[in-house]
Amino acid sequence: MSFSKLIILLILVVSIVGCQSKLDKARLEESIPVKVDKVQLQELYETLDYTGDIKAKDEAIIYPKVSGKIIEKVKQDGNSINKGEAICFIDRDEVGLKFEKAPVESTLTGIVGRVYVDIGENVTAQTSIALVVSMDKVKIDLDIPERYLPKVNIDQEAIITVDAYPSVEFKGVVTKISPVVDLSTRTAPIEITLDNFDHQLKSGMFAKVRLALEVRRSVPVILKEAVLGRSPDNYVFVAEGKKAVAKKVKLGIRQGSYYEVQEGLKEGDSVVIVGQQILFDGARVEPEVEE
Repeated sequence: MSFSKLIILLILVVSIVGCQSKLDKARLEESIPVKVDKVQLQELYETLDYTGDIKAKDEAIIYPKVSGKIIEKVKQDGNSINKGEAICFIDRDEVGLKFEKAPVESTLTGIVGRVYVDIGENVTAQTSIALVVSMDKVKIDLDIPERYLPKVNIDQEAIITVDAYPSVEFKGVVTKISPVVDLSTRTAPIEITLDNFDHQLKSGMFAKVRLALEVRRSVPVILKEAVLGRSPDNYVFVAEGKKAVAKKVKLGIRQGSYYEVQEGLKEGDSVVIVGQQILFDGARVEPEVEE
């Protein structure tokens, strides 16, 4: 290469480096518009979400004590009934016996959920006559994976919703926990009980259950949109005045759109939630607080 060509090449290299330096300087001086959200202290729950069927806490299938023909029905579906009260009467229709209708009595105080027989039907002691349910309390049975069992306790709160009342949350508590884990599914049955004195909840309703495993009170939280990287190397950008500062964070439980922050941030920090993808440590920013 001739000396003149070498000089031209050096001039080009210096020019390119100079332009790049000017671009880098301009990039550092450019303010990037971002939206920020303040770190707040909130209450978060670690939850398990399940579905199940609502059942009466107490229910009984009623059987007759004698065989014969149904001759009278005194209770219909939905009627209230007391323990010992007759649901229907049977004509025993046995030769040599004086006619006397035999009552089929409820063994439970509650509501007649279903009457299975009609007048004129022949029944035996093995015939199901009616279903009686006590609806003042209802229950939901769930199967919980064994890894969560240490976090489930008697009287633990559960939130229940049903399609019939989508805007209403019903509160229940854990009333039974099986001491035995099913070997095939590695789950254990638990029972959740709810008060139902107004009888809004009906046996057979489909329910969504949220079981609170752990409560974290007054912990710093951030929106999930703010989080960059992958665990355990998660980080966020914090707007400190007009400058973006990258900060590594340790995250805890997640509830909905929020993460618990265990390390790296404090209450009041302005965390970037929009525009963080194009930021770098030390970038100039024009923060706008999210409303």
